[in-house]
Amino acid sequence: MLSQEENELITRVGPGTPMGAALRRYWLPALLVEELPAPDCPPVRVRLLGEDLVAFRDSMGQLGLLGAHCPHRGASLFFGRNEECGLRCVYHGWKFDVAGACVDMPSEPEESSFKHKIRHTAYPCVEKGGVIWTYMGPPAEQPPLIDLEWMRAPAGHCHVSKTYEECNYLQALEGGVDTAHSSFLHRMMNPSARTDRATERYRARAVAPKLEALVTDYGFTYAGIRSLPDDGTRYVRVYQFVMPFHQMRAYEGYAGRPLIQGHMWMPIDDEQTWVYNWMYVRDGSALTPEEIRAEETETGRAADDLLPGYRLKRNRSNDYLIDRQEQRTTSWTGIQGVNTQDIAIQESMGPIYDRTREHLGASDLAVITTRRLLLQAARDAAAGREPLGVRSSAQSVRPAEMILPEGVPWPEAMKEELLVRW
Repeated sequence: MLSQEENELITRVGPGTPMGAALRRYWLPALLVEELPAPDCPPVRVRLLGEDLVAFRDSMGQLGLLGAHCPHRGASLFFGRNEECGLRCVYHGWKFDVAGACVDMPSEPEESSFKHKIRHTAYPCVEKGGVIWTYMGPPAEQPPLIDLEWMRAPAGHCHVSKTYEECNYLQALEGGVDTAHSSFLHRMMNPSARTDRATERYRARAVAPKLEALVTDYGFTYAGIRSLPDDGTRYVRVYQFVMPFHQMRAYEGYAGRPLIQGHMWMPIDDEQTWVYNWMYVRDGSALTPEEIRAEETETGRAADDLLPGYRLKRNRSNDYLIDRQEQRTTSWTGIQGVNTQDIAIQESMGPIYDRTREHLGASDLAVITTRRLLLQAARDAAAGREPLGVRSSAQSVRPAEMILPEGVPWPEAMKEELLVRW
């Protein structure tokens, strides 16, 4: 368990907090590219790490992320006019470019130089992998953009989405790195209710995985090892955790194709989270429409499952439409959608879970390791040191899964499978 002090340190992410300062040292997902589809399109409200912002794409296609309120009298720039390479406040006409410079101030005398003295909050943005990334930390400490394998996939080879979750980011993140829960929370009572994948059968047969973790310069690699006593082998699923909130995992997908999937859990503020989801094929081939449709349907992220704002139709207000009859006969939870099941449980813990009340076991090693690294990152940022993983080798790693004979060490046997190929 964590102490109350540690729980506060790791969960509070707003401006001025140690964890917030640590997260601002990394490149962060601000929104999907689809949310700003064209030059001079409508601006979008954005809230990251407890800070209200407005994103826009100017006439030249450049991306801007500005403080939400005009520095003149505080009007919301969300209502601004996106025109002629700038976002113009509709209150008095002050106009700002993507760098936050005030480029026009029509309410002041023509001879005034006042506009040259105004600089609005602005964060740099980069578009890559279907995501708009931003850096919110000290400009002098800006690292290279994170460059994971899925971000390098050509158009049509990677599918990216996001969903809203109403709880602290750490609850969502800990659920993601926890491999043991997949044997329970996502179990299907009737095998015919979902594609009968071999990997799902392994997780159903061996429900108490042994965990091993290796800390790296980008985060840690960890393995869930499930002994299959019927044939003397082990199912080993190796994950990658990339600081501060990225997870990669191997996945036996539609029609048995070897997929790689992952999530990012981006804090909106202390009690809200954006969950980014991505998927690509291990061999670098294009995803098929059937694979994308199957993934969206199975997870509960299909268009019919969502409300405006990337919010789930199955949500806390309607108990996630739990079906008690299905719970008796079809699925462990009676809740449709793998990720809906995750969100239901994580939100059920409250806005910010009190970790002084928990009791961790051997299967919680990945959760424990994640907390240790995040707490150290917060302490490093507070002391003026660069947190782990800001500059790392994560671009060269991937997850994998394999059946291995008993006694064969997975780090050596799976070494080649854990290296990026393209």
